[in-house]
Amino acid sequence: MRADARRNRDKLVEAAARVFAEQGGVDASLEDIARRAGVGIGTLYRHFPTREHLVEVVYRREVEALSRAADALAAANPPDVALNEWMLRLVDYAATKRGMANSLRVLQDTNAALFADTAGLVSATLRRLLEAAAAAGTVRSDVDSADVFRAISGIFSAPGTPDWRERSRRLVSLIMDGLRWSAPGGEGGGGKGPRVT
Repeated sequence: MRADARRNRDKLVEAAARVFAEQGGVDASLEDIARRAGVGIGTLYRHFPTREHLVEVVYRREVEALSRAADALAAANPPDVALNEWMLRLVDYAATKRGMANSLRVLQDTNAALFADTAGLVSATLRRLLEAAAAAGTVRSDVDSADVFRAISGIFSAPGTPDWRERSRRLVSLIMDGLRWSAPGGEGGGGKGPRVT
């Protein structure tokens, strides 16, 4: 792909992620996405022949960015802070995914492998961050990462009220309080239990 074509494609994906988060994947106007990206609608269709193709690329990009963010956060913060910050980023990811929900349901019937790959990537990233924080003694070590994933997944099913994002951030804070409670330096004291699985 030529450099200018690559730039146009990247701008379209960026614009689509913003529009999907604001308006939803089905309701979003492809013309609006092209306009925000600064290209014509023909350019959009050359890169993404269908709405579902665009949704798939945006969805995969968001999941991969979320996973990459974990490495940067872990390098710059103590393990429990990295975990907390990553879960807050999960809220932003959830906002975009909620916007694409209807289009993603269509894709589930045609591209099951996409969801198997991405779900595994998110849960593996959470497990890695949780294990690092448990090893550092800053969160409980008797917690199954699958249980934390189920708890944080409540973000995706919460009603889409105007204060949804703020409520979701409070949910992350509650989960982190629970994870820190029985850590050696946490409010509840206590020792280490079984390793995180």
